[in-house]
Amino acid sequence: MQIGELEQLFALHPEVNVLAKELSKKCEKHFLLRNLFASSQSLLLHAVHQQLVADKQYRPILVVLDNADDAQYMYADLRTLSGDQGVYFFPSSHRRRQKTDEAMLVQRTEVLTALNNTTPHNATPLYTTPIIVTYPEALAESVPHPNSLQQQTISLHTEQEIAQSLLIKQLLKLHFQRVDFVYEPGQFAVRGGIVDIYSFAHDNPYRVDFFGDEVDSIREFDIETQLSQTRLTSINIVGANTQEESTYITEYLSDKTLWVSNDFNLVQYKLSNATPLSTTLTNATPLHTTIELGQKSSFPTYDTLDFDTLPQPTFNKNFDILTDDLSARIRDGYKVYILAEQVKQTDRLRAIFEDKEAGITFIPINQTLHAGFVDNAAKICCYTDHQIFERYHRVTLRSENARRGKAIITLKEINQLQVGDYVVHVDHGIGQFAGLVTTNFYGRPQESIKLTYRGGDTIFVSIHNLHRISKYKGREGSEPTISRLGSGAWERMKERTKDKVKDIARDLIRLYATRKQQQGFAYSPDGYMQHELEASFFYEDTPDQAKATLDIKHDMESPMPMDRLVCGDVGFGKTEVAMRAAFKAATDGKQVAVLVPTTVLAMQHYNTFRERFRDFPVRIEYLSRSKSPKQVKEILADLRNGKIDILVGTHKLVSKQVLWKDLGLLIIDEEQKFGVAVKEKLKSLRTNVDVLTLTATPIPRTLQFSLLGARDLSIINTPPPNRYPVMTECITLDDEDIIKEAIQMEMQRNGQVYVVCNRIEMLPRIENRILRLCPEARTVIAHGQMPAGEMEERLEAFINYDYDILISTTIIESGVDIPNVNTIIIHSAQHYGLSDLHQLRGRVGRSNRKAYCYLVTPDKELLTSDARRRLDALTTFAELGSGFQLAMQDLDIRGAGNMLGAEQSGFISDLGYDTYQRILNEAVEEIREEMLESPDNQYPIGGTPSYSPQGVQYPKQWCNDSLLESDLSLSFPPTYIENISERITLYRELDNLSSEDALLEYQKRLIDRFGPLPEEAEQLLNVVRLRWLCCKMGIEKVILKQERMSLYFTNSHPKYFQSEIFGKLVQYACSRADRCRLVEDKNREGKPTGKRYMVVQQVKTIGGALHLLSKVMGTV
Repeated sequence: MQIGELEQLFALHPEVNVLAKELSKKCEKHFLLRNLFASSQSLLLHAVHQQLVADKQYRPILVVLDNADDAQYMYADLRTLSGDQGVYFFPSSHRRRQKTDEAMLVQRTEVLTALNNTTPHNATPLYTTPIIVTYPEALAESVPHPNSLQQQTISLHTEQEIAQSLLIKQLLKLHFQRVDFVYEPGQFAVRGGIVDIYSFAHDNPYRVDFFGDEVDSIREFDIETQLSQTRLTSINIVGANTQEESTYITEYLSDKTLWVSNDFNLVQYKLSNATPLSTTLTNATPLHTTIELGQKSSFPTYDTLDFDTLPQPTFNKNFDILTDDLSARIRDGYKVYILAEQVKQTDRLRAIFEDKEAGITFIPINQTLHAGFVDNAAKICCYTDHQIFERYHRVTLRSENARRGKAIITLKEINQLQVGDYVVHVDHGIGQFAGLVTTNFYGRPQESIKLTYRGGDTIFVSIHNLHRISKYKGREGSEPTISRLGSGAWERMKERTKDKVKDIARDLIRLYATRKQQQGFAYSPDGYMQHELEASFFYEDTPDQAKATLDIKHDMESPMPMDRLVCGDVGFGKTEVAMRAAFKAATDGKQVAVLVPTTVLAMQHYNTFRERFRDFPVRIEYLSRSKSPKQVKEILADLRNGKIDILVGTHKLVSKQVLWKDLGLLIIDEEQKFGVAVKEKLKSLRTNVDVLTLTATPIPRTLQFSLLGARDLSIINTPPPNRYPVMTECITLDDEDIIKEAIQMEMQRNGQVYVVCNRIEMLPRIENRILRLCPEARTVIAHGQMPAGEMEERLEAFINYDYDILISTTIIESGVDIPNVNTIIIHSAQHYGLSDLHQLRGRVGRSNRKAYCYLVTPDKELLTSDARRRLDALTTFAELGSGFQLAMQDLDIRGAGNMLGAEQSGFISDLGYDTYQRILNEAVEEIREEMLESPDNQYPIGGTPSYSPQGVQYPKQWCNDSLLESDLSLSFPPTYIENISERITLYRELDNLSSEDALLEYQKRLIDRFGPLPEEAEQLLNVVRLRWLCCKMGIEKVILKQERMSLYFTNSHPKYFQSEIFGKLVQYACSRADRCRLVEDKNREGKPTGKRYMVVQQVKTIGGALHLLSKVMGTV
């Protein structure tokens, strides 16, 4: 069922009709609407709005709520109900400390533009009858005068006669800034006949396409992808207001405006305290028709309308209470509606009710409102799933785009090549990027990348071979050693790494094959307690998380022992997936071991498991050095007798004195952090026990082994959608008032604080400073140079809430997870890498409270441009997983999950991240060949990997790469793409494409952003197709010069020359002897080198070469 049906039911209220009739009268009245609670208020306002539109009473509705949070929730409800038509949010333009927030400014200007109604082409009833939701602090801010706004507005519509040059002049006059690519309001960019404009009155930028002096098309486009989304017929472009003349929003409101609030007395009080000028606003409300949604009126005379609603009860995640409540409602004749954004949530509830045999039927609605309610008059009961499960309901404002723009461009800049950057060439090693250069070859311009090496050596890399170079990514802050050309050291290093990878791969495959032959325990299907546990998860499951849970259950229910690895970033829900598996094992009578690398993590996991299973009959214990010998003895005895279901501990769990009655599941957290001795004991323990390993290791490395069939793998690559965002702010050391306020606020809500500084000698000074600001705070210092026992004792005391503030180095980054900590202060934040800051910030915001991160730095003017960009990106992206794939790579670089032990980090430092991944791929492919050719079939071949990366395919091809040398002009002309950095970025992206679908999408993006492709650009796209075809045909090099094409065949596969493909090439050469010949390469002495190639005459273009080879293959 859609939410529209619920709207219609609510609109049938007699009181709604009475109110609508009264509002149609032309006199000013005050209405008090009593006993409207939760989102029934939103439904009422929506019904009134719809009635006004139907009656053609075009009057704005101004909803003024007590604070910004309440206003945002009301705005979200009204957007859901109206389908985003005619609903606006009017926020304050300032964030903390009077900083103007451009995203907020966009929303304010959008409201003013709607009220000014300066768009005759878009004048629809909904557009001219807006609902505006706001709060007193936003109302109290001044706005530009309507006349000033009109002067700051350019109106455009399709088929309008206007010269492009005139539009550019008008934009500059309105103080728009000309840039290469627009990413924030107040910017415009010109590319041929296309003008991109970011107005201050819309959350997405516009793309205006000219045909001569006429506006041919107008499209809205996405900042991140730069791709068009929606076609428009007309737009208003509003510039940044620079006029001193200002007024208040009342100047824009007509006398017909309907004012709505919970308490106008409170609103007027807040306005009178905000600014002396706001008396204009306080005098406005009595002169308008008003609606108060409360229990008493702020006006002496008013009309009362009584409703009969109640807010949704609190069930504390107790499904027995929920079942009893709903059963009673249904007996009394109520219709039950459950609102959830995801169908699987209502499916879960249905399964729980069926397991309890409660006979409860409800109507699911696949959209949600902020707060559920019961309407006794209409006999309807509307409950929301996030309240039933006590989840945070997250609201996303439309203008987040305006805030994201700067961070998106920042991340793009970080990945772009700059002159002087270290780069890695697969064949030549680490050099430095020296720019994009254009050379003339037989009168044809060609672009190539210039790289410099040790001793001043230089090479030029064709833009067709950019897939062979990558930006060096190693340990942040350390510079790599530049390679020397021709020394052979680079090749030797690559071979050494590949051999090591292959050895490990073979061991893993053999271990996996042994496990597959063992007989394990087949668990029974899920029962009602499993459904209840999963439904009570605080966050909504992400698709990745749901898939990982299903895969684990499938493994556990099969008789073959499970060996699954779950990968995912910080806070992405790995522990929840493990707890579900542990619960499934425990409810089937099996015991569970949870093995962690440190005592602190053991206690942390114990607390997490205990809290999660609080309402279920599961006994959980943990072993650590903090337990007395007597306690340890009792725990071990209970474990032997089967009285303990789940035991959490460090490496002690694998010692001889720990005996299990019936161990069924072993959960290992961060296996790579255990020593060799522990791993050997694990091998004996895990032969026929189900094993689930958790790691924050990034995807690519372990993925290779999953594809080999060496391990089952689940990837959790997306963050929970309704996690509280972490409010991030940059401050300076002088902002002591902010630090004091942050600490005191956290302590007032019984929370705790992390203070991070990586210089150990500074920790006592920071502690003294904090105690000076907050003498009542209980502080403790911890760092890695302390004796291990002492550090663990301090961390345990902090977990047990013996202290309010932990002052430490970045030791908290490696897995300390305390839900009670929701404020983090990071000193000298400018010295950390982007991923380090992301990881540290991920340590807070892990509960149902709003979290805060303060980055303490010197003044912005004293920071390097790189540091400023990093900090800007982080303060803009408040959520986890917001485009931070950089963090995933940097985790690998730091060796967070050393598949190759301590050597991995060294390999990555020597080779660079991308080259390391390339060698890993090559090693895996070679092992696959071994597996296929293995006579005794000792390797397990086949099996569908549990995770298959989208768009990546592994077709049978005879070589991994094919190089092209050509004298043709194949590039994006500067007249087509002017910006050099963007050309390089697009060349690199093109060269790394791996499928025809991706190439067509790339072509579509180019046309959308830059216009029709010129001839040389079309040929450049064909280069990629030619390379793919050559890889399948075993052609490792193509030289196309002076209308002659030389095809060099691969020598790495002995069977290639007996293959069908080579036979087709020979057949073609024989049939076209007039233009083809086969040649065996010889050295200077005239001896055969073993290389063979084929020469084809009269090949003039890349398209011609592609057509010819496709014909040979029989695909055209």
